[in-house]
Amino acid sequence: MQLEKAMIEISVIVPTYNEEGNVMLLHRRLSEVMQQIGQPYELIFINDGSRDRTLELERELAKQDTHFRYIDLSRNFGHQIAVSAGIDASRGEAVVIIDADLQDPPELIVEMYAKLKSGFHVVYAKRKARQGESFMKKLTAKIFYRLLSRITSFSIPVDTGDFRIMDRKVVDALKQMPESNKFLRGQIAWIGFNQTFVEYERQQRHAGTTGYTYKKMINFAINGITAFSNAPIKCVTMAGFLVSFVAFLMIIMSFVVRIFYAHLSEPGWASIMVGLMFLGGVQLISLGIIGEYISRINTDVKRRPLYFIKETNLQNFE
Repeated sequence: MQLEKAMIEISVIVPTYNEEGNVMLLHRRLSEVMQQIGQPYELIFINDGSRDRTLELERELAKQDTHFRYIDLSRNFGHQIAVSAGIDASRGEAVVIIDADLQDPPELIVEMYAKLKSGFHVVYAKRKARQGESFMKKLTAKIFYRLLSRITSFSIPVDTGDFRIMDRKVVDALKQMPESNKFLRGQIAWIGFNQTFVEYERQQRHAGTTGYTYKKMINFAINGITAFSNAPIKCVTMAGFLVSFVAFLMIIMSFVVRIFYAHLSEPGWASIMVGLMFLGGVQLISLGIIGEYISRINTDVKRRPLYFIKETNLQNFE
């Protein structure tokens, strides 16, 4: 049995990476939620280079469930690209993004869908609490989202992830934004339209370990900041002016001391080294920030495809 394109009301996008312990339970809970809503739907699971049995389980689900679609990417492209692959394949008038770790409850989709149909274009899930996460992760996330919200020219919701539902108008707008370094929650906020939220308490991961290491989190934060703010470049400019001003004052002071207080003027190795190290540090940081922006430009100019599909059952639904 094939699902006709015109009949799809809700598409649920689930990026998966080493989620063999969660796939089956998540599928069951999502299916129950969709049956409760009572609208035609499709479940799109994107395997992002998993090394466990995730793909095998998704193949089995595809045989059992006519609503189930899977996409196996050619390698691990990252969470945001995997979600983008699902967005490209989605056909629903409403599109849900949810992670596979079951920290975000699928049952919340019922309330989110109801709010979407009341006149909103985006309904995102806002976390009241985050269970099972370290103090450091909570702290760094809190600082990052509030910093990003302050330095951008538009409002990016704080205490939110990618768990949300969007209507087709927003999805089509997202597909017109082909940048390689994705920061989807920022892109969705930038698009605008009527957006609101529902609150919930985020649960502990059901099984497995998170794929978001601190290194990936740092890269994700850098992508978010450089994609939607030029504040770092402005900071570099201000730092340059500040250092130049301080250097100018030091030159004047040196002349004054040399002329009027010659007996106090003695060459000092320490002061020279401190000055050199300070200027060198500012220059290196400045070059690094500028390099991040240039790297983004270089990546986007190449216009390489965001991902490649190795295996899928998409053709069964065309």
